Amino acid sequence: MKISHYITDRAAKTTVLICAASSILILVAIIIFIVLQGLPTFQKVSVFNFIFGMEWRPTNGQFGILPMIVGSIAVTFGALLLAIPLGIACAILLADVAPHRVRQILRPAVELLVGIPSVVYGLVGLVLLVPAVRQLGGNGFSILTASLVLMAMVLPTIISISDDALRAVPRAYKEGALALGATRWQTISRVLLPSARSGIVASIVLGMGRAVGETMAMIMVIGNSIAFPKSPLDPARTLTGNIAVEINYASGTHENALFATGIILLLFIIILNSITITVLKKGIHKYAEHLS
Repeated sequence: MKISHYITDRAAKTTVLICAASSILILVAIIIFIVLQGLPTFQKVSVFNFIFGMEWRPTNGQFGILPMIVGSIAVTFGALLLAIPLGIACAILLADVAPHRVRQILRPAVELLVGIPSVVYGLVGLVLLVPAVRQLGGNGFSILTASLVLMAMVLPTIISISDDALRAVPRAYKEGALALGATRWQTISRVLLPSARSGIVASIVLGMGRAVGETMAMIMVIGNSIAFPKSPLDPARTLTGNIAVEINYASGTHENALFATGIILLLFIIILNSITITVLKKGIHKYAEHLS
């Protein structure tokens, strides 16, 4: 009996190790492939001109992706600016405020939003948000419209993970705060939120990852303009949208430039994640110290 348990344990451990190693190898293989396909671009275009160039005209040999970088940053942070406070507020509602019956209805509804295809979000934005934003100026296909659509796509991730983090806080923390005379909101703001900070930060980082990588919905509502955006009502193009729109007919240096865009996108995500984690952790620590 002991031998069978040992064999089962070793088999499970080996299986998990193989799966984990396979995931890492697949990721490394994807990165190597993108890098090998994209590096030839920098033999014809300098890295500086590629990143900071203002013109993207492959037929003329101009490969500048700065407008797409700005578009990606604007859409991502616009969506997070709207989604973070709303998502954390909804997570607090589900974790500590809403009655059990209400939570039983709202939580599955939030989880259902995660499974909706991005093209459906894009279609809703195209039909409802584009005409509404058009009333503010422009043609409606803009950074603002894309940010609103992306906010709706990011919200379920932030709500679900933040809710789990808040509910994982030991009940004794809440009961102890209430027993000391703290109000319900004081307990939430000074005990629950600081205690769940790691989970909340993780939800924001994952939400940002989805925001940066979203493609189809952005193509449908952002306008896909290669011009440098100057206001939230201007159309723009994201890095992922640039790859998706042009990869079907690209060849030669043009195709290599799109893979080089993928390299920049990988670095872009790594830098954004690092900055976000650092800033959020410092901000939450300062907040907790101020409250204490």
